[in-house]
Amino acid sequence: MDELFSNYLSRPNVIQPILTQYCDGKNVSCPNWMSQWGSKSLGDRGYTPIEILRNYYGDSIFINSSEVISGIPSSWPGYNLEVGSSGEKVRQMQQHLNVISNSYPLIPKIAEDGIFGPQTEEAVKTFQRVFKLTPDGIVGFKTWYKISEIYVGVSRIAEGVAR
Repeated sequence: MDELFSNYLSRPNVIQPILTQYCDGKNVSCPNWMSQWGSKSLGDRGYTPIEILRNYYGDSIFINSSEVISGIPSSWPGYNLEVGSSGEKVRQMQQHLNVISNSYPLIPKIAEDGIFGPQTEEAVKTFQRVFKLTPDGIVGFKTWYKISEIYVGVSRIAEGVAR
């Protein structure tokens, strides 16, 4: 799994997300667990995703979406950063790209001025190409969190959290 999801399952009046697990249902059987092929069968019969989940986890379950994701230095601002954008979120993203460029020199160093101009756009496009994202030069949800993920890895701030 190489993609970040911000959706999670929960029940009313319960803060923690629900741990969900499943088996494939053919090679491995896990009684009372959601199964890959059982889910497919329900989908083929017209069940919606929430109906499939409720089939396995009960009617009180619902899908939430989180804008803040733990373990990331700063959450996505909720809007795309692109040419013409400015402010602290742009500056932070520029700082992260510069740290990342120490380990990935293909990504050019850029001014950390909080102004999303052509040089920042080119650095973002290069980052996106290196990490197999759509190279559009726009820092949307996926690009923001990929920058954050790589920044944590190359700056080793994750090690400080684990200690």
